[in-house]
Amino acid sequence: MKTNRSPLAFGLALLGAAVSVVAAAPKELPIPPGNEILAKLRPGHPRLLASESDFAKLKERVATDPQLKEWHAKLRAEGQRLLEQPVSKYEIPDGLRLLSTSRRVLDRQQTLGLLYRLDDDRRYVERAWKELEAAAQFPDWNPRHFLDTAEMTHAFAIGYDWLYDQWTDDQRALLRQAIVEKGLKLGAACHRGGTSYGWWTTSEHNWNQVCNGGIGMGALAVADVEPELAGEFLNAALKSLQLPMRRFAPDGAWDEGPGYWNYATSYNVVFLAALETALGTDFGLSQIAGFAEAGMFPIYATGPLGKTFNYADGGEGTIRAPQMFWLARKFDRPAYAVYQRKVASADALDLLWLAPGSTGKTDLPLDRHFREADVVTFRSAWEDRNALFVGFKAGDNKANHSNLDLGSFVLDALGVRWVVDPGADNYNLPGYFGGQRWTYYRLRAEGHNIVLINPGSGPDQDPQAAARITKFQSRPDRAFAIADLTPAYAKQARQVKRGIAILDRRQVLVQDEIESDQPMEVWWFLHTPAEIKVAEDGRSATLTRDNQRLVAQMLSPDGARFTTMNAQPLPTSPQPEKQARNEGTRKLAIHLADAKSLRLAVRLTPLREGERPAEPPAGLTALAGW
Repeated sequence: MKTNRSPLAFGLALLGAAVSVVAAAPKELPIPPGNEILAKLRPGHPRLLASESDFAKLKERVATDPQLKEWHAKLRAEGQRLLEQPVSKYEIPDGLRLLSTSRRVLDRQQTLGLLYRLDDDRRYVERAWKELEAAAQFPDWNPRHFLDTAEMTHAFAIGYDWLYDQWTDDQRALLRQAIVEKGLKLGAACHRGGTSYGWWTTSEHNWNQVCNGGIGMGALAVADVEPELAGEFLNAALKSLQLPMRRFAPDGAWDEGPGYWNYATSYNVVFLAALETALGTDFGLSQIAGFAEAGMFPIYATGPLGKTFNYADGGEGTIRAPQMFWLARKFDRPAYAVYQRKVASADALDLLWLAPGSTGKTDLPLDRHFREADVVTFRSAWEDRNALFVGFKAGDNKANHSNLDLGSFVLDALGVRWVVDPGADNYNLPGYFGGQRWTYYRLRAEGHNIVLINPGSGPDQDPQAAARITKFQSRPDRAFAIADLTPAYAKQARQVKRGIAILDRRQVLVQDEIESDQPMEVWWFLHTPAEIKVAEDGRSATLTRDNQRLVAQMLSPDGARFTTMNAQPLPTSPQPEKQARNEGTRKLAIHLADAKSLRLAVRLTPLREGERPAEPPAGLTALAGW
């Protein structure tokens, strides 16, 4: 399942990420006018993502390829279930989003449409029509939350195009009218600036890709009968889409987090793929710097348990992304296909895009620094569920969907996620994407695995701060990264740095160095689902979960002690109602009441049965000497 998506308000004043500074952007790719774009239009249908011959070849492959045969059986079982399901209704349960309905209609059109192409069973066509007919009668597709409109337009484009030769003239007319009146006209108006909900056209995050991609699918579907409107939209969309695509540079990462990487790239790829099948070209967009590297991000952001480094508003669930197959084909990156083949859920696009030769083991370097997003991951091995894995970030608190999590990390080892990020809270909490955002525990720094300095009722990191990974090194015996977190705490300290080192691929050293001209109150937090037992002297703590152990050892300073706390706000923090209670999560904590020049170092050691932690080292090397 994909994560929940941001509402309109999030793209506006709060994080400042909705409007791009075009003057500072790389040179824009030239896009021809609409009539020239459509001069390349493939006649007839289907033309979105696959042609008639593509579907015929897939049908042949499904008969002989064991993997496709298995996925086809799963998809058929889902199709049989859908035959008995009621059609989707116009429902906005949270008062804002029709999105779950739009996604349901899209999923059903892809599933039923592909099954008809593979099985020639008219029942799938008839069921697809019932779904489309019902949604065509909706009063609107909820344009105030334009993601809903875009995804529904995408659904209708697939249903119209993939089953075109099965519809009557009247059915085609009804589908075209819905696409044009409820989707394409509104998308074009957004680009003209004539709506209150078109802010996404100049955004640099997932809304741009989803809205341009979804409406773009509709434009390509009806371009032969609505050439002027479709051409206008495609011209504007191809210019607009370049804004978020530049955010992949230079390494393919996504500052909205892995879950939103999936959402953004799913629509980015669908649109580019449809441009290629419908027009024969994507006008150079796929060659934008960093896009070819995009498939590396979910591979590295996913730990050995299939859980992601879930920074920003994200969950830790496995990223299942059929677009990885398309990216693998497009850029000759077999590693992308190897990843997706292991996690695929037999989505219709998995079958359509499965890349040949996508078997084998991951053969990539163990560590990676994604530079612009400033995210680092380390691991002890690929293909080992018990491997050590650490995700660590700097980044930008102004990024869309960001939390105040500069310097946070997660840790897996021995088949357990020991250090967790609690994840997003309920998007419908009051002011979640507005003025109350930094009152919610899970979004504040105290809700992450990080240091706090002089905490109070206000934001506990600067919401406008950006931090950088200033040094990264990867060697077999020692890998590390250092983040300069000073901008996040500039009002509280003169300098704040955090280094995380992987020692012999078995231990993790977390070292914070803080300099201040005034005495500071400092907290250090580690969130964990494990049971915690602090030693009598407070200098070590043993975490236990699933019959496995991890020991935390205090290396510096001498007077510091571990304690345990509930994963709840500090007494000095805001206490908003209805926020998540974080049951099942505890905090290992350190509290220093009067620090001025501080080196706070903790070693985390996963222990197999019978193992004992090593003795603390005689001394520590300052971060400047790493």
